[in-house]
Amino acid sequence: MKYAYEDLSVEQFEDLIVVLCQRLLGVSVQGFSKGPDGGRDAKFVGTAERIPSKAKPWNGTVIIQAKHTNGYNKTFSESDFFAKRGKSSVIAKEVPRIKRLREKKHLDHYMLFSNRRLAANAESEIREHISKKTGVPIESIWLCGIEGLDRLIRNFPDVPKVACIDPVDSPLLVSPEELSEIVQSLATHRDQIRETIAHPPTPRVDLTTKNTINNMSDDYARKLIRYYLKEAAQIHEFLAAPENIEFQRLYESVIEDFQLKIIAKRKDYHSFDEVMNYLSGLLFNRDVILRQNKRLTRAILFYMYWNCDLGKTENATAN
Repeated sequence: MKYAYEDLSVEQFEDLIVVLCQRLLGVSVQGFSKGPDGGRDAKFVGTAERIPSKAKPWNGTVIIQAKHTNGYNKTFSESDFFAKRGKSSVIAKEVPRIKRLREKKHLDHYMLFSNRRLAANAESEIREHISKKTGVPIESIWLCGIEGLDRLIRNFPDVPKVACIDPVDSPLLVSPEELSEIVQSLATHRDQIRETIAHPPTPRVDLTTKNTINNMSDDYARKLIRYYLKEAAQIHEFLAAPENIEFQRLYESVIEDFQLKIIAKRKDYHSFDEVMNYLSGLLFNRDVILRQNKRLTRAILFYMYWNCDLGKTENATAN
């Protein structure tokens, strides 16, 4: 079966990798913990059972990294993950840590797991880059992407159960596809919508009351109004147009999905400020169109809240 790794939390993904590594290396794999330099590593010391093969296993200290993303269709080749130049990519930040561990003789072999697609040319290029920058022999570097994870779970089908991967424990995750269609169409037709609308959409519940019910701070609410009230009026007019009936239906589907999932996970967030920031960050990470239209995406989230489609109202009883 295909596993939805992007729907796991960071902790769930790390637990999955630990159990997989116990199968590949040995039961003495130590789970992920924060090191003195802030990185989260898992560790194995001894002779590996299956890596790189039973005939010629690794021996020594293996440092294991797990890099999880909630984004869809991400790859090892994207610049945020690997770029030969620059210091902000995932690999660029890992290289100095690997080098320090190697110099202190705390690392003989290195394994990196991520729920990203890994093409053969990218695998070779990244392994060569890490080896050149850190001094770790290229044969002591092992990368695993989605394809490799799928193969491993087929070989060890009990691993998700042993790792206690329960969808109930997953983070607040929403699907971006339908919202992306709305944003794309709205971005295309914005010039056709009047720039100034005298009467913005009226919230169904007094905004001050709604903020109190949902624990949204006054300062955060004022900033939302200042930044996005004009866009909210445009969104209202766009969705109300008879010719946009399909987008109205998409919008209804989006708010149903968002609202139900927020209700289920609301206890995990202290304020609705956090919910709004989390949602926008998640959506940008999961969809390129939303990422390219950040202001408009945030404006639609504000419109959902303003229009009482997100969050609790006076009559709501669920958290």
